[in-house]
Amino acid sequence: MTETLRIATRTSALALWQARYISKAITALHKDIDVELVEIVTKGDKWLDGPLHEIGGKGLFIKELEQALIEGRADIAVHSVKDIPALIPSGFCLPVLGFRESYRDTLVGCVSVESLTKGAVVGSSSLRRKIQLQAIRPDLNVRNIRGNVDTRLKKLDSGEYDALVLAEAGLNRLGIVREDTCPLSVDVCLPAPGQGALGIEMLETNPKKSILDPLYDENTYLCVETERMVSAGLGADCSLPVAALADLRNGVLSLKAFVADAQGDRVIRVSESNTNQDKVVETVLDRLYEKGAQNILDSFPKES
Repeated sequence: MTETLRIATRTSALALWQARYISKAITALHKDIDVELVEIVTKGDKWLDGPLHEIGGKGLFIKELEQALIEGRADIAVHSVKDIPALIPSGFCLPVLGFRESYRDTLVGCVSVESLTKGAVVGSSSLRRKIQLQAIRPDLNVRNIRGNVDTRLKKLDSGEYDALVLAEAGLNRLGIVREDTCPLSVDVCLPAPGQGALGIEMLETNPKKSILDPLYDENTYLCVETERMVSAGLGADCSLPVAALADLRNGVLSLKAFVADAQGDRVIRVSESNTNQDKVVETVLDRLYEKGAQNILDSFPKES
């Protein structure tokens, strides 16, 4: 007997690509499962006027999808992990954090950071990216830009911006190949927690959870979860300038983290390695707080 699994997704080209990718992964493993997409236009997609940190954070992209799960209109929701708040609402779970593509940010519109002219206008909706880019090029004029990848690229090509900062994973997934790109080293621009990975969210009580069990990737889950533990430990919304990247090699978990104030005047970077996940996260958080992370976080307005 055929069973139906409904996936809640945003309607952007990238979100639909991600949902269809997960759909194919599920149907490849379960021949008796039909997958349907439930397309939802979220508040974050509609409100394009201001920076994300000023209009409620990236959680705006997923609240309507979570509502679809609550109302039974969908069984799972597929997100970019970097858009998922560090703490999800009670009753929800993230059984899959995986399918990680490149975690790097990339400049589009130039072949190197150095090639940008003085005062060049660079588009980014991310404080994290803005602060790290201006740390090496303080002369750059980093301006807010919103909209899907295609919309942003059109603004670049029309001359509204000299360059953009985008997630390399999004470009790769959409098959966008351009000559004028410059991937940024993580030493220059540390990525958002979970960047490049996909997350599947569902209600803890949904009996269809076992369908997703074969999609679990232990190593990827460990690294992404470790990065998200940094945000959770800081009590930071995913729109704030917090970055984290974990890497697992030969049983050793290495973790880099970054936090900054809105102006980029106070920047903290730490790194640590350990074979134990809890210990490496605890050490990184302790060092961030020792260096003044709480004062930085207190400088941002609290969500109502």
